Amino acid sequence: MSWIDLRSDTVTQPCAAMRAAMAAAPVGDDVYGDDPTVNRLQELAAELLGFEAALFAPSGTQTNLIALLAHCGRGDEYLVGQEAHTFRYEGGGAAVLGSIQPQPIANGPDGSLALADIAAQIKPRDIHFARTRLLALENTIGGRVLPREYVAAATALAHERGLATHLDGARICNAAVQQGISLRDAVAGFDSVSVCLSKGLGAPVGSVLCGSRAFIEEGKRWRKMLGGGMRQAGVIAAAGLYALEHNVQRLAEDHANAAFLAGALARIDGLAVSTPQTNIFYVDVPPEHCAGLAEALATARIRVSMAPRLRLVTHLDVTRAQLQTVADVFTTYFKN
Repeated sequence: MSWIDLRSDTVTQPCAAMRAAMAAAPVGDDVYGDDPTVNRLQELAAELLGFEAALFAPSGTQTNLIALLAHCGRGDEYLVGQEAHTFRYEGGGAAVLGSIQPQPIANGPDGSLALADIAAQIKPRDIHFARTRLLALENTIGGRVLPREYVAAATALAHERGLATHLDGARICNAAVQQGISLRDAVAGFDSVSVCLSKGLGAPVGSVLCGSRAFIEEGKRWRKMLGGGMRQAGVIAAAGLYALEHNVQRLAEDHANAAFLAGALARIDGLAVSTPQTNIFYVDVPPEHCAGLAEALATARIRVSMAPRLRLVTHLDVTRAQLQTVADVFTTYFKN
C-alpha cells in the first residue's frame, strides 16, 4: 500500500508518459546551448509567459537567486514580503552570495504587500541607505492568489519609482488556473518570473526563469557561477516540457480536491480550517493533539508535516478516494 503524502506538491512521481518523454529526449551540451530539448523548453516557457527568453535551472531557489543577482548589485536592496520564499526559505542566498539586502514588509491576510508600505520602504537617494532596486512578489503565496488589480497597481508603483519587478511564480500556474486567465496575463507587469516545474506540474526537477534576452544572458553567467550549468540536461528538461504541455489545466482537479478535504475537516469539532483558493490550506490543530494525530495518520500511511498550524497540499498523486480516507482518519481520531 502506497503512502498518501500531503506534505507538498513536490512529492509527485513522474507518470509513465513523462518518463517515456525523458527517455526519448534528444540531448546536447546545454552549457554550449546545444541541447535541443532544453532549448524547446525555454522557448515554450518564454512564449507561454510572454517574455523574450527563458533559462532552465535545477531549482526554483536558484532561478530566484539568479533573478536577484541579475537585478541587483552589492549594496543594493530588494523589497519582499516577510512570508515570501525568497526571504524566508532560501537560506539568505541573496545576502550571503550577492551582498543584497532584503527589506522585508509584512504580508497582508491575502498575501499582498500594502502599496503604502512598498512606497514607504523605497529608500531615498542618499549614501546612508542601500539602493532600492527591486520589488519581489510571490504568487501564489501560502496558497493565496494575489488579485490581478493589486498586481497591476504594485508593479506600476514599482516602475514609477524606478524599480524592477520580479515574481516568484513557483505556483503561478495554480494562480492562472484559479483566476481563469492565461499565464501571460497572470505575470503581466513583471520584468522577470521564476516558474517551478516540480510543484504541482509533476516534473521531478527544474525551474525556468523568464525575462528579456539581455536579462537572461546575464542570468546565464550567474547560473554558471552558482553551479547550475548542466550538460545533457534534456533528459530532465523533457519532463518540464511534458508538464507545461499536459499538466497546467489539470491543476483545477487539485484545487477541487483541496476544497473537498478542507470541507470535510471543517465539519470536525475542535479544528479551524482555512478555505483553500488553490491546492494549499491550513488546519489549526490543538497542540495537545499533534502527537496523537500524527501517530494515527502515520498508522494509516498518511504523511503530513505535523504542526499546530498544519499545511495540507493536494497534487496529482492523491485521489478523491484517498482524501476521503484522510478525512475519515481525522474524524475517527477526534471522536475518540
